[in-house]
Amino acid sequence: MSAAKKAPVILIADPDPWSRDLLGQLVLSVRCDARLVLCGDGGEALEHCRRRSFALVLAESNLPQVDGFELLREARLRRPVAEQPFILISDRADQASVRAAVALAPTAYLVKPFQAGNLLQRLRGLLLKDDEVIACPLPEVTPDEDLLAFLERARDATEGAPLLADVRAASDRCLGAEEQPLRVLEDEFGRDPQITAGLIAAANSAARHVGPPCQTLGQALRRLGLGHSLNLVLGFSLQRAIQLDEPLLAARALQFWELSQRCADIAWELADALGADVERCYTAGLLHRLGDLALLRTLQDWCDGGGALDEARLDEALGRFGASFGSALRARWRLPLELRRLIAAAYQFGGVLSREELILSLATQAASLPEAETGQLADSKAARMLGLDGERLVKLLQP
Repeated sequence: MSAAKKAPVILIADPDPWSRDLLGQLVLSVRCDARLVLCGDGGEALEHCRRRSFALVLAESNLPQVDGFELLREARLRRPVAEQPFILISDRADQASVRAAVALAPTAYLVKPFQAGNLLQRLRGLLLKDDEVIACPLPEVTPDEDLLAFLERARDATEGAPLLADVRAASDRCLGAEEQPLRVLEDEFGRDPQITAGLIAAANSAARHVGPPCQTLGQALRRLGLGHSLNLVLGFSLQRAIQLDEPLLAARALQFWELSQRCADIAWELADALGADVERCYTAGLLHRLGDLALLRTLQDWCDGGGALDEARLDEALGRFGASFGSALRARWRLPLELRRLIAAAYQFGGVLSREELILSLATQAASLPEAETGQLADSKAARMLGLDGERLVKLLQP
């Protein structure tokens, strides 16, 4: 039997794209060879279930058109329990809902926020035999493929930046916090561009969008909650190339992380002194090199596939694609337009700019200069429009 025929086919049905991606990532971390069928509504999932059986169905109960309970009922009418493993995920923990689910004999009934680690254990038991280990080769670069063509093709599919944080250790500290665990979580991950951007995007997905858009990590954490936030972060940590193994790329990523964090800190100080929104300015400063970091992660895929890379080619790639990778990623993740405009102020200076946009422009310039030279920015247009003279500017930018 071919490897393709042996690969399990998994149906995942969830209206929230970020939750779908999380479930898919958990499955692929157990069975990297799995083929995923992703659905956003119960009607589509039901049609799939009527056509074929799956190695596993993972379904959210609150599906549009046909809910997860009805989907499970249909699955049980068509196939015996042993032939169709089915995990139902719900936010209903009341006795009536639990009894209704148990009557339909799900393989597991998980109440949100479930622990992703526990789900991983269940997936290993369902998708692996005993001590079975599944190895999947990395995609190879075709011999005649050009690096710039590879990046052009990969730009609209990038999954974001590499991770800076030690996710597992930080998650353990958050779960062990006796007081204000969300504040601990914000402190742990508030300097990581990938986690910050990903959680803001997840909090603003259509499935969760209530009230004004979330534009900061703190706002996103409060909307998502501790459990789901940690699950999403774990999902990020399981993605391919989330850590950079190529020394050239890792060294450059460190430079971008330091630059992003310095820009965020400067933006915070300027906003605080000028009475602007400190958290929005900090967030925009932290995310202003997200595209360059995402490009480095894509270049790790290039290297893993056997592609050659040196300093000159890296510089060329960053010059040609860094900004466009960031724009494409922010648009695809649907970060709030107000936040995207604020980030754009780090690169563009023109038209009528808000106070926060002027702060981002000035913070970006200051972050790229040695501390001893930041006083020269007093003559910049942004500093003049913000009413900052040289003495006050130097004082604000002191570490």
